[in-house]
Order: sequence, then C-alpha cells, then structure tokens
Amino acid sequence: VESVLDKENFTLEELLDEEEIIQECKALNSRLINFLRDREQVEKLLRYIVEEAPADAESKQAFKFPFVACEIFTCEIDVILKTLVEEEELMNLLFSFLEPNRPHSALLAGYFSKVVVCLMLRKTVPLMNYVQIHPDVFRRLVDLIGITSIMEVLVRLVGADDHAYPNFMDVMQWLADSNLLEMIVNKLSPLCPPEVHANAAETLCAITRNAPSALATKLASPSFVARIFGHALEDSRSKSSLVHSLSVCISLLDPKRSAIASPLMYSFRSQHMYESPNPVNPETIGAMLPKLCDLLMLLNVSSDEKFLETTYGELRPPLGKHRLK
Repeated sequence: VESVLDKENFTLEELLDEEEIIQECKALNSRLINFLRDREQVEKLLRYIVEEAPADAESKQAFKFPFVACEIFTCEIDVILKTLVEEEELMNLLFSFLEPNRPHSALLAGYFSKVVVCLMLRKTVPLMNYVQIHPDVFRRLVDLIGITSIMEVLVRLVGADDHAYPNFMDVMQWLADSNLLEMIVNKLSPLCPPEVHANAAETLCAITRNAPSALATKLASPSFVARIFGHALEDSRSKSSLVHSLSVCISLLDPKRSAIASPLMYSFRSQHMYESPNPVNPETIGAMLPKLCDLLMLLNVSSDEKFLETTYGELRPPLGKHRLK
C-alpha cells in the first residue's frame, strides 16, 4: 500500500488490488484514509457495490474490487462514512441499488446490506433522516424482501437485532406511523412466491420478539391479525402462505417472546434472573377466535389424495406442515 501511495499518480484500483489494504484501513493508515475519504473515491467505491460489472469485465473488477470496497466501508472509519452520509447524491447512489430495473444479484445485495447495516449502527441519525425524506426506500426494500440479505436490512431497521439506535423508541414510533407494516404483511399474499412468504414472516416474527414496541403493538392489533388470517385462508392451495402467516400468528401468541432481542443476552437473563413474560393482548386473541372454524376446515383430509410410504405403514395423507401449524 505504501509503495502505491508513494507514487506521484495512482488509481483507486491499484490500492484495491493490494492484499493488505483492509489491514491498513483497520490500522488507520492516515495517508490511505485521507485518500479514501475523498468524495470522488467514495463514489467509485459505491459504484463497485451497487453496479454490476459488464459481462466482459475481468475477474478483479467483477469480484475482488466489490468485495474490498464493501470491506473498506465496514471497517467503520468515521471520516469515510461521514463523506457518504453528508452527500445526498452519494446516498442516492447507494440506494439506487434498490431500483426495480436493477439485476439485484445475491452477491451485490449482500454487499449493499453490509454497508447499510454499518450506517445504521454508526450513522443512525443521518441515515434515518435520509430514509424519512425518501419513503420510497422502504417500499423498495419490501419489494425485494425475497432476497435474504435485503430482509436482514429490514430486520435491523425494525430494531429486532438490538436496541442500537440512540433514539430507538422515536424510530419505532415513526416506523409504526408509516405504512411499512402494511407493506410487509401484504407480502404474505398467496400471489407472492414462497421465499417472499418466508422472509416476510421472519421480519414480522422479529417484530413480535421485540415487544413491547410501537410496531409490535400495531402488528398485534385486531385489524392486522385479520389481515394475516385473510392471507392464510385466502387460497387453501397456497400452503406456503398459510404456513408462514400462521407462524406470525403463533409468534404473536407466544408468551415467552422476550423484549431482549440479543440471543446471547436472552440466554444470560434466562439463566440468572426471572423475567416475566409479555402478556398477550386480549384483543389479539379475540381477533383470532372467529377464524378457528376456518382453520379447522383445513384439517379435513377427505379430498387429499397424497400418501407417504413409511417403515410402519402408509400415511394417507401425511400430516403436512400446514396442518401441523
């Protein structure tokens, strides 16, 4: 790295090609950081993360440089992150990855996710200010919820991983006042593919595990319970929609869900002190009860011709995950 920096003229790509660049970033090499913090260089780094390399690009341009660019951002160097969040054009470039006309490869989606989560942890206020001004960010994130790394951004956004925000309660209230929850619940529709059902349910279950919060309270309200059951029962042929919608309902009823999101902290608390469970809202239960008859109808096996041979006989039909739920 030093030999590149000693040159009179050098490019960002020459630095990205150096094996020890990440180590030098973590060591806070001042010459290197002063170069990387420049707006032009931050923009180039972002483009490696959000723009697919041309089909005829070299392996370095397609794989190595995007990886190293992502690692530079996740080194959490304050001046580099500051350059990014203080320039709206750069933030627009970062979130342009979510635009519907992009290919959204799993590789770049993972890098995008890492950078956004890094900003969420280290530059919470400017990031939340940006997404409040640009509500399309939420809609586009939810539209891509079938990509697991994008789902992870949403899970972090709803505060399910940890109470990392300095103004956590304000953020939760603002999210509850938006239509974010409606958009996620709509992804349980039988019209959506199974991976979308699974990730939408995972996000909603994460919200319930984070109770009490404004978002969890809204999700447990009778109107949302009715929506979730509506998707579950809308099309009996969509087993995926049914199973994942019921997973959310079970999570709403689970009295053991902890207000502590960290599994490690939850384990510690459960070993060393008693923590009373969060009571289930009676209105939540009341909204579910009228749907029980419809659910019981799904246990009817008379029209199910599937069978499964086992060592102890034939299951006709096998129980199936949807009936188990």
